[in-house]
Amino acid sequence: MEPEADVAQHVPRTESVCVEKQAGAHPTRASLSIMQKKGGRLLSVLVAVNMLLIGCALVSSGGLPHVEIRENEVLFLLTVLMALAVICMLILLYYTFKNPEDILYKDSHAGPIWLRGGLVFFGVFILLQDVFKIGYSLPLHLCESPIKIIYPVMQAIFVIVQTYFLWVSCKKCIQFHTNLVRYSLMLVFVTNLVVWMAAVTDESNHHSEEEEEHRLHQAFLHKVQNQSTEDNHTSDHHRSALPLRAVLLHSTLCHCNSSLCHVFENGYYYMYPFNIEYSLFASTLTYIMWRNVGRLVDDNIQHKRPFRLCFCMPTYFVGLIFGMAVLLLGLVTLIFFKVNKDSDDPKILILLYIFSICSLGVMSLMSLVGSIIFRFDKRDMVNHKNPSRTLDVTLLLGAALGQYCISYYSILAIIAGSAKHLMAVLNLVHSLTVIFQHTFQNVFIIEGLHRQPYDDFELQHDENPPGFFYANSHIISRLPEGDSSSLPENTTQGKESSETSDPKTPTNEMCSSVPYKNRYHWQRRVLREILLFLLLCNIIFWVLPAFGARPQLKNNLEETFYGRYMWDIIVNVCLPFGIFYRLHSVASLLEVYINT
Repeated sequence: MEPEADVAQHVPRTESVCVEKQAGAHPTRASLSIMQKKGGRLLSVLVAVNMLLIGCALVSSGGLPHVEIRENEVLFLLTVLMALAVICMLILLYYTFKNPEDILYKDSHAGPIWLRGGLVFFGVFILLQDVFKIGYSLPLHLCESPIKIIYPVMQAIFVIVQTYFLWVSCKKCIQFHTNLVRYSLMLVFVTNLVVWMAAVTDESNHHSEEEEEHRLHQAFLHKVQNQSTEDNHTSDHHRSALPLRAVLLHSTLCHCNSSLCHVFENGYYYMYPFNIEYSLFASTLTYIMWRNVGRLVDDNIQHKRPFRLCFCMPTYFVGLIFGMAVLLLGLVTLIFFKVNKDSDDPKILILLYIFSICSLGVMSLMSLVGSIIFRFDKRDMVNHKNPSRTLDVTLLLGAALGQYCISYYSILAIIAGSAKHLMAVLNLVHSLTVIFQHTFQNVFIIEGLHRQPYDDFELQHDENPPGFFYANSHIISRLPEGDSSSLPENTTQGKESSETSDPKTPTNEMCSSVPYKNRYHWQRRVLREILLFLLLCNIIFWVLPAFGARPQLKNNLEETFYGRYMWDIIVNVCLPFGIFYRLHSVASLLEVYINT
């Protein structure tokens, strides 16, 4: 076991911070231990960065046309990485279960239940995707490489082992063989990012192929309609249909010949959004585990408020109703968009733009109102060291850059192109609304993440809450009529009655006499309404682009200005970050809601 030293200080009872053992430690020895700790972290980061760059270079090159890197080579790399990661996680699980006394500290901020639940939720869909991939590849095993069957099997094993590993170990601050543990966790971290890169590349290629097929099909129909006679139409139909089918079919000799095979092929493409989010969730938890290696965390005090749901009028009825309305309207818009995706009718894009502009405008307004309420909030700012919160803020700001880039590229193309028709105006307003909404929402979420949680439990169980006068109910009952009116307004007769009642249940007089102890104070009620509304809206704005409603690839404004190849690169690089931003916003809003 390696010696680890941290800074000794008094730990507040409502915070979980790193403490370091100073007593009896020589300064030179402590400095040497800190240097070893930082050196181990730095070396593991350098190794991980090089592995990540090599993996991403190979994966991205394999997704480009006319490159001498085949899909089988990419799948082989991913299979090897996942196998090594599974071995590392099994070894860590073995040591932690064999030596539980070595895990003395846990970080209660790491791995909240909703984050681990999301990991399990997305993991189930990855297993379903692996079943689809195996079902698609098995009938083609005679003409396809065996790696296309080995890879989904290995991915299923990797997902099961990793989900269990992160569920039981994400809060642990490992103290044994810290350098080896850091290298192992960085290998798992890099594996998830490379798998994420592969999924993003595959999904982008799939959407690009769909758009190309749509363009070729429309060009073919337009050419057929322009034929002058039926004979020319028939002959040209056979001459043009053959090259079109050659383009639409796979480049290999293996083709789907059964309807079940086509179901499997289309099914696993719809699972890619869940694959992408699972990899990012797992990367987040693995990074926090890596940061906590060697940390000595005082976690004896439970400072987190329990998460309780109460669907009733005084809490968040309005936010729930309006959020569900936006969610349902978004689903209807998505269905309408997918059903008519092969149509050139501009009404489809107009409907999508109008829904997005209205929803994003209301979300911007709600975020602004919430930020103003935070400015008048009396709670203290929480600025102590917390790797989870730091990572949340960093990911929130970094992921927002994706939508910022797409919006600014669109604004430049519309203004420089001098387009004045309705589609251009809607695109311009939509891009500006996206920028404002991301900005206001980021400010609102960051303010909420740095606010101290409401502690109703301690306020309502204070022995002598401020602003109360206690009186003996027997003495008051013997006073002449009218004398009791001279008592202060906030006098309660609960001293003796509270002794006989349940001490855990505050009386109604206590809740109504002190305004700031009211469970449903107006600031908290408004914040909860806003948070739940924004949470549901961010869910639908994750669903829309994740499942194909991408107006950036449908309108020809940016493509005409930048060129098709350049615009496809911009969208395929930036849009995955914008999709991740929405789901990460849901997680951050839920964290703020729990604290509120």
